Amino acid sequence: MPTPHVLFLCVKNGGKSQMALGLFSHYAGDRAVAWSAGSEPGPALSSGAVEAMAAVGIDISHERPKRWTDSRLQEADVIITMGCGDTCPYIPGKRYEDWAIEPGPSEDQRDQIDGRVRELMVSLGVEPGPSVVPAD
Repeated sequence: MPTPHVLFLCVKNGGKSQMALGLFSHYAGDRAVAWSAGSEPGPALSSGAVEAMAAVGIDISHERPKRWTDSRLQEADVIITMGCGDTCPYIPGKRYEDWAIEPGPSEDQRDQIDGRVRELMVSLGVEPGPSVVPAD
């Protein structure tokens, strides 16, 4: 089976989509490829997102907000939108999922995203392994 490619999209590309990328990359290793991007990238990552990910041993501090590109959209097998509404691009024939992540502290958002990332990976045939997010 070919290597799955996933694109996580949000508006600022500084929080939710970066956490999703960090979790997906951690769980997938070289068995899948993921990117994150935004429709209106902000100046920097959310410090709360960076701290929430560091708390589970995933360093996203090296990432920077970036705008989506047509080439990434075309390469993606799955496009995950995270609250960008009409500002996110639509490519006919692509698999889309819209993840409504509840507002709140970055740790809560990370925990919501973790479960969704793991479900996505299973749907792609990529076994995610044990969760890094502490159980409630």
